[in-house]
Amino acid sequence: MNGWQSWAAIVVFVTTYGLIISEKIHRVAAALGGAALMLAIGATDDASAFYSEHSGVDWNVIFLLMGMMMIVGVLKKTGMFEYLAIWSVKRARAKPFRVMVMLIVITAFASAMLDNVTTVLLIAPVTLLVCERLSLPAAPFLIAEVFASNIGGTATLVGDPPNIIIASRAGLSFNDFLVHLAPLSAVLTVVLIGLCRFLFRKSFVYDEARAAEVMELEEREAIKNPRMLVQGLVVLALVVVGFVLHPVLHYEPSVVALLGAGLLIAISTAETGEVLGEVEWPTLAFFAGLFIMIGGLIETGVIGEVSTALAEAIGDNELGGSMLMLSSSAVLSGIVDNIPYVATMAPITSDLVQAMGGSGDHVMWWALAIGADLGGNATAIGASANVVVLGIAERNRQPITFWQFTKYGLVVTAVTVGLSLLYVWLRYFALA
Repeated sequence: MNGWQSWAAIVVFVTTYGLIISEKIHRVAAALGGAALMLAIGATDDASAFYSEHSGVDWNVIFLLMGMMMIVGVLKKTGMFEYLAIWSVKRARAKPFRVMVMLIVITAFASAMLDNVTTVLLIAPVTLLVCERLSLPAAPFLIAEVFASNIGGTATLVGDPPNIIIASRAGLSFNDFLVHLAPLSAVLTVVLIGLCRFLFRKSFVYDEARAAEVMELEEREAIKNPRMLVQGLVVLALVVVGFVLHPVLHYEPSVVALLGAGLLIAISTAETGEVLGEVEWPTLAFFAGLFIMIGGLIETGVIGEVSTALAEAIGDNELGGSMLMLSSSAVLSGIVDNIPYVATMAPITSDLVQAMGGSGDHVMWWALAIGADLGGNATAIGASANVVVLGIAERNRQPITFWQFTKYGLVVTAVTVGLSLLYVWLRYFALA
């Protein structure tokens, strides 16, 4: 580590993290303040913070979010979310737990096909409307969807940003992720439904009068602008195709999202100012601050020191190493966000795999992916989807506190990571 700056960077990060947890000041102010201090002490500089590929602001994430928020902003004006809210409630017979199960399954499946951030951007507005219609607290449903998005995103190469990093470094294909991780993701989604039935049991209050009102609604009447809806859905479909064809087109998801947003604004009657007003700017600012802080830890060698120590502890022990990789990745991803963690850990994992004589689909890669993806559920800032949903909830005056999210996240993470350790042991060692 780089002397006093390393320790100063640790102090800044821990203090900022403590402020975010305590919620004594707004998390955006805490993150930006922490980023400013990292720059002030020289833990990172402007070039590293804004232009570095591995230790600065991840502009791909920022602009992916911005582009998708703009597309969602246009779709919001068409009445599509009201339509989906009424449709989903009627299919679930307005029973709260059935509604949650439906939203969890849809979110998990969509997160595997799209990515977890895009999915929560689309599903969260529907959820808020559903809860409003049924007079239910929105927080349990939004939190459950975040868990489902991170679990579902584990299944495929495009489902969670860390998977894209791992696939690029290890030379893994879309089908590799399906074969190795989709079965686990499906099982954990079922487990999540059972956990939510227990964790949020007090929230499933059936209001017969409200339910009757919703059952009488005609969802088609919610559509305000059919032409714009068709335009929005066509552009969204093109964006999804662009995401899936990333290995062929070589366009980053951020570029695809921005192209889609620009095209939709150009062909629709939506006002540009109104669409930009739908962007969650505080959420994007929070991400920027968080990335700069973590970049300071990377630049001063703190994260590298932790990763190297982990690699030394693993050595050439495949079974113990994969167990340690999975569990430690889950813990660290819950603290520092799984994207920069995986970006730092990927080259070290590659060296470990080579030392063990393994191929691209070696168990160590799957242990890293599972731990990072599922560990993102542990805290309110563990994964991009978590931060996005908290921002949406706050904007809609349904704020979710750090501890409100994390007290459930720790339980879900402990159970899913525990089952994943069993899965890795059975599939790659006991039954191999």
